[in-house]
Amino acid sequence: MSGYTAKQVAEILQQDDPRMNLRTVRYYTQIGMVPALELIGNKRVYTDRHIHFFRAIITLTRTGETLSSIQERLMSLSIEEIEKIGQQMYLYDPNRVLENETLTITEDVAITLSPRVSAELKQKVIDSVSHLLRGDKN
Repeated sequence: MSGYTAKQVAEILQQDDPRMNLRTVRYYTQIGMVPALELIGNKRVYTDRHIHFFRAIITLTRTGETLSSIQERLMSLSIEEIEKIGQQMYLYDPNRVLENETLTITEDVAITLSPRVSAELKQKVIDSVSHLLRGDKN
């Protein structure tokens, strides 16, 4: 288990979101957004588990959720679910959202395509997903 200082955590997270700084890391820790620090030896440190929490927080704030709703949500999830949320962070990159096209196929299914995808391929993807959702054999 790796141990990190708050400064190290901030530096790691700045690669994901430049707005994450030492002050934000400390604030999220202080208000209980992440679990209590781990005791390694005689020092209290952040671990990879904390990094997963921070990445999930970044992802969910990008969706527009409030800190209080994020905190409530994260408390009820397993570490695997929290890690999965953090892994989806790139989907909510503001630059990516603006450049890509998201198409809603059904209420439960949406696909996001790069502008580099040709109109022909885009239509094939839409048709294929629609057929799958309808349960068509072909």
